[in-house]
Amino acid sequence: MNETRTYELAGMVERVIAFMIDSAIVGAVGGFIGFGTNFFWGGGLFGFLIGGAYQWYFLTRQNGQTIGKLMLGLRVVKEDGTPFTDGEAIIRYFGYILNSAVFMLGWLWAFIDDKNQGLHDKIAHTYVVRAGDDKAKNNNL
Repeated sequence: MNETRTYELAGMVERVIAFMIDSAIVGAVGGFIGFGTNFFWGGGLFGFLIGGAYQWYFLTRQNGQTIGKLMLGLRVVKEDGTPFTDGEAIIRYFGYILNSAVFMLGWLWAFIDDKNQGLHDKIAHTYVVRAGDDKAKNNNL
């Protein structure tokens, strides 16, 4: 028997604050580890790899809650309610890069989308929701 799980979508202000917290953490770790190295390894590529590892770990191993999302009571869920695979977490992170590629339109899209999905959410088939009492049912927004 399939049960239905319902979620409350996260607000955009909360999402932005959680993103800023996560970005500060990834930036601090990248800056600390890459300190004293050239830009390519210390900032660019290394920062990208740390960001990917951060997103992968928290989406796949911590129930879709990065540190920022945990602090704000949010989490990322897949449209079909199944757990994230490693590849799906990385695809969602690559969506972050695409979000910024053309005048930040991928990020801004979430502000006008009826389900608050940015381009990265559309690509990965995810939603950011309020974490709460949603344990016993299957995802159905």
